[in-house]
Parts: sequence; structure tokens; C-alpha cells
Amino acid sequence: MTTPARPKSEFLQILTERGYIHQTSDFEGIDAKAAEKKLIAYVGYDCTAPSLHVGSLISIMMLHWLQQTGNKPIVLLGGGTTRVGDPSGKDETRAMRTIEEIDANKESLKEVFAHLLQFGDGANDAMMIDNADWLAKLNYIEFLRDVGRHFSVNRMMTMDSVRLRLEREQELSFIEFNYMLLQSYDFVELARRYDCNMQMGGSDQWGNIVMGADLGRRMGTHQLYGLTCPLLTTASGAKMGKTAQGAVWLNENQLPAYDYWQYWRNTEDADVGRFLRLFTTIPLEEITKLEALGGAEINEAKKALATAATALMHGQDAAEKAAETARVTFEAGALSTDLPTIDLPRADLEAGLGVLEAFVRAELVKSNSEARRQIKGGALKINDKALSDETASLTMADIGPDDVIKLSFGKKRHVLLKPV
Repeated sequence: MTTPARPKSEFLQILTERGYIHQTSDFEGIDAKAAEKKLIAYVGYDCTAPSLHVGSLISIMMLHWLQQTGNKPIVLLGGGTTRVGDPSGKDETRAMRTIEEIDANKESLKEVFAHLLQFGDGANDAMMIDNADWLAKLNYIEFLRDVGRHFSVNRMMTMDSVRLRLEREQELSFIEFNYMLLQSYDFVELARRYDCNMQMGGSDQWGNIVMGADLGRRMGTHQLYGLTCPLLTTASGAKMGKTAQGAVWLNENQLPAYDYWQYWRNTEDADVGRFLRLFTTIPLEEITKLEALGGAEINEAKKALATAATALMHGQDAAEKAAETARVTFEAGALSTDLPTIDLPRADLEAGLGVLEAFVRAELVKSNSEARRQIKGGALKINDKALSDETASLTMADIGPDDVIKLSFGKKRHVLLKPV
């Protein structure tokens, strides 16, 4: 559908100008609700891991802007749907998790949202809800009669989450096939219980969102809307939230604030302006100036991105500390004791700790074989000296004047081993 030149609501103005919108079910309808500050929208997050990663941040930012413009956000945690597993974007069935694992992950996820949303009992305060509250109590026969009868298997087979799996001749379990019914039913329950009127999510969720809105119509709810954001990749085509070293987690106990800062600092030049709009609250006028920087000056824009993005997730103090640590390490050429540090038993050094194991313990590489490959490529350093012998060992003699041993992978990833 054609969107207006300029939305009436501040919410859609921000989302349009900053590049959040991929699809909407009814742009004018959503715009009218948002202008009246009567938009109550949710995003669902399954509890598959102890932390969300950067790939989920764009939808959390949409909830943030929803609240900042006077509307009400709902965070739906999938204590129920995680027991089934979302097939969207997956080539194989997700690993089944125990109820205990799901509950532990759910508790860990909660801390992420507190950084970007204000929870409480106010008119536009955010709510956090668990879909296990209704899904875990469902009677299967009643669910099939009341909900399942509204779904066409023919239509379900055309949804990307199903169609792509079948086209690739990859197994789709019956339990996964049911996922879109549960997600659609979530939308209906949130509409009935909390007057929710919109679901947001990544573009891979569009089919499920539309089916949820249609189910609401069939089951007599008020008008339901859908809005999706693009599934982001970097300018070079890499998927957001993934690096060679693994996922970029949002919880600090999964990824230290310094490493999080470094992830944003390493943004490709072509992505700086886009990421400043999506992942920070820096005013657009300032972003325009930052993205206009050329040559080596683009690094200043990357530092601004890294510090602003880290401040949102980990606080201003942590962001500034990470920025200063990077400055001391890379620009001043000094050793910053604020680099990620892990304790190392002195007994290990006294006995001699193999360098391969040392780099694995520091989580700079995932395995001994990866460490060997990086040594051959000259990427690993000990106390800023290139490592060439994969059979070498760290000993007490490697402890530097700051009582630490500095391990490095390339120019930007460093870990200090602190003998204890």
C-alpha cells in the first residue's frame, strides 16, 4: 500500500525517518491509533537462550520508540511457545529445551528490556507477559475446535517458514507446524486481556502476524494491525548479531560491555549512518553530520555509534569506560587494565600452560585447531609479540609488569590473564 508523505503520528514519523519499517498491514490505521496515543503493540521473544543478541535489538528499539511517543509496549516472553520452537528461518528443528531451561532463560532475558523500557502501572508503561499463562493451560481438543478450525492448511503451506523447509526437502515436525497457530492465538489473547492492537516483529514473521490479525477478526476481537522491520544484514551481506567469534549477546554476563562496544566500533563504513539511526537515539541532525565524515574521520562516527549503542544497553558509565579502554589500548599504545580479564591459577603457569589452551580459555578462539590456524596466519600475540610456535607454553616468566599476561587476536581483540 502507499504510505503518506509524512505520517501524522510521531511514532511512525520516527520509524519512517530512521528506517525501521518494512511492511505494515494498514499504515493509515496504525498512524491514526498512534496519533491518538492508543497504540498498544507487542513483540514476542522466545526463551531459547539466556540472552537475546543484536539481531533482536531492532524490534526492542521499536518498542522503545513506541513508548517514547506516548503509546504502550508489551514484551511477550515465550515461556509457552519455546516449548514448541519457531521454524521461521531455520533449516532444521530447534533443539527441545526442558521447562527448567526455559524458565532460567526467561529470567535472564528480563534484564535486557529494563535498559530500554520503563515498566510500571502507568498508561503507557511497558508490560512483560509470559504466554505460558494461557498456552500451558490449553485443552488440545478445545483448541482445535475453537482456534484450529479457522486455519487453512493450504494457506499455512504457503508461509515461508513452512514452504522453504519443504522445498529444501528438510523435515518439518508436526509440533513446529503448530507454531503459527500458537503465535496467532497469542495475538488474540493479548487483544482480549490487554487491549493490544498491534504485533511487531522481523519481516520473517509477517505471515504469522497477518494470520494472527485474521484470527482476531474471525474470533471477534477489535481491529488488529501488523508492522515488521527489515531483517538486517551488514553492507557485506553478513547477518546482524553474528561474528566469527559467535553471537553478539545483549546481556553483559554473556558479552562484556567492552566487547559490545568493539562490535559497534568495527562497523563497516557503509553501515555507519544506518546503524546510528536504528540503534541509537542520537538526533537525526547529528547523525547526518556524522555520516558525512569521510576518510579516516569516519572512525569518529564509529566511536560515536559504539558509545551511544553501548550506553543504551549497558549504561553511560560502562560505555565511556569501554571507549577510554579502547583509546588507551589502541591510540595511546598503553596497556589498559580495564580490558576483559580472566583469572588464571598460578599453578598452571608454574607447570606450563600450553598456548593453544590459553587462547581457548580466554575465548579468543573456539578450539585448539582454530588457534593453530590463527598462529600460522600470524594473528595471535602474547604481550604484543606474534606467536609462531604452537607447542610453546606460558610460564611465570610471561607475566608482565602489570602482573598480567596480554593475549591478542588481531589488532582489536585482547584479553588479560591475571595469575591468582
